[in-house]
Amino acid sequence: MARTYISDAFNKKGEVEVCGWVHDVRDLSKVRFIVVKDVSGRIQVTGLKGKTKDDVFNLMNRLSKESVVLIRGKLKDSKQAPGGKEILPSEIELIAKAEHPLPIDVSDHSKTELPKRLDYRFLDLHRERIQAIFKIQSTISVAFKEHFVKKGFMDFQPPSIISSASEGGTELFPAKYFEKKAFLAQSPQLYKQMAACSPIEKVVTITPVWRAEKHNTTRHLNECRQMDIEMSFADQKVVMKQLEEVVKYIVEQVIEKNKKEVDLLGVKLKVPKVKYISYDETVKLLKVKHGEDLSPENERQLNKEFPNTIVMVHSWPSAIKPFYIMTKDEKPDAKLSEGFDAIYMGIEITSGGQRIHIPELLEKRLKVKGLDPKDFKHYVDSFRFGAPPHGGWSIGLERFTQAILNLHNIREACLFPRDRDRLTP
Repeated sequence: MARTYISDAFNKKGEVEVCGWVHDVRDLSKVRFIVVKDVSGRIQVTGLKGKTKDDVFNLMNRLSKESVVLIRGKLKDSKQAPGGKEILPSEIELIAKAEHPLPIDVSDHSKTELPKRLDYRFLDLHRERIQAIFKIQSTISVAFKEHFVKKGFMDFQPPSIISSASEGGTELFPAKYFEKKAFLAQSPQLYKQMAACSPIEKVVTITPVWRAEKHNTTRHLNECRQMDIEMSFADQKVVMKQLEEVVKYIVEQVIEKNKKEVDLLGVKLKVPKVKYISYDETVKLLKVKHGEDLSPENERQLNKEFPNTIVMVHSWPSAIKPFYIMTKDEKPDAKLSEGFDAIYMGIEITSGGQRIHIPELLEKRLKVKGLDPKDFKHYVDSFRFGAPPHGGWSIGLERFTQAILNLHNIREACLFPRDRDRLTP
């Protein structure tokens, strides 16, 4: 008999075979219950003393929670059973026993603190709430790629080992690369620009990146996944529109495909509105000193001013944007740039804008930022042979998941997080 997923078993009649994990065990002397779970749901298995075979009935009392079992038996309607059906077992096979006591609480209302849960993340994934987070994250990443591939963007795979800083200013993790000095990539920035400046024109990727900042915050990781695009013939307005469209599409897909998970997490998710506002207007609204970046508190303030809205703060000062962001009117000393930040659910989900495609201007901006153009020779040279105006942005997958699910700590949105203190499991 072929295995039946639990969700499908509710639509069947007669004999079934299900495989899964023991979620719960109850012994009422003459009646014994186990609840079995798999990727699709849960079902009750009921043993009756005198009616269920003795070896099966006795085994039901010895099964430890989270053990892996195979159940063969007959489906029966039951008003008391969750879902309205139960299995009367004819055979139970213990496939893999779970040792007890479990190192963490894997119940639906676990009281185990996050650090210890992350130590045993492989077991934490047995919890329905944690599964819900990553099922939603799967929808986010699939929807992101799907949206842009449908629009003619090419799926693009950048390198993860680089020879010098992609953005400048951010500490890098060194890597041993034969006789050469190398680093783990902090961004696919330079490579996606090179690709977008060819007749390929439009690229999309989801790629891991590493940043060696020694922070310990609830919104930063040292390894994360970035959802990036880059496109030719685009200024900040064009790429902001692309961001608006994909965020709305992703949220629509999560609402449609993950209703059960969204409800389980207690999230009230709506397709967001959008607000375009200049940096100058923003600092006046929030009473922030001109020339300063927005703080986490400022981002939360924007969410209060514009709830359920993607707030596009555009035209930032050149002094606080990366060297590769285009300056207004292509002037090296321009005070304003073609760069923007997007704040959604009270957190910055991306920075982006139009890039500099003029080699001479790029060299001047590198020097202004205290960087040596010689370290970026291959990058600068890539714009000497017919590079059009272009732009793009990057959304952190984990941070976006944290934002829409209102998670307190970004580590909840990463399967196996890497931060300053954590390198395992």
